[in-house]
Amino acid sequence: MKRNSGYIRDGRAPIPKNAVTSKIMSAIRAKNTKPEMILRKALVKNGLIGYRLHPKNVPGRPDVCFTKKKIAIFVHGCYWHRCPHCEPSMPKTHIKFWKDKFERNKQRDIIKAEQLKKMGWKVCILWECDVKKDRIVCSKRIQRLLGKGI
Repeated sequence: MKRNSGYIRDGRAPIPKNAVTSKIMSAIRAKNTKPEMILRKALVKNGLIGYRLHPKNVPGRPDVCFTKKKIAIFVHGCYWHRCPHCEPSMPKTHIKFWKDKFERNKQRDIIKAEQLKKMGWKVCILWECDVKKDRIVCSKRIQRLLGKGI
């Protein structure tokens, strides 16, 4: 592991040319992101409780999971999962690394969803931009999956 600007590097990503970029990238969360928190708040507000968060025993560790109903919800960040609606910009440095990284992310998302579907699960993908734009619509979509009246 290398040290750079006070951060320990694990070698998975190239070293950013700008220390500010490094600091921003280091602060990005994998779990309990802002869009996840917005969605969960909307679910609770609409009485959709009893879900699990990132369950280890469910393939792909969905962001929100109704295990008894076999419903897995993934809240995809537009940047990291390459939202087809937003078409987020590409990094300006280390372009090949990032193209490959984003492609692996998309392939992993497909594999996770296929695994769950083969096991009889319903999979719901929500995009960060949709959750931020209209959390109520996203919550109602989950409500329909659960078979609860709207």
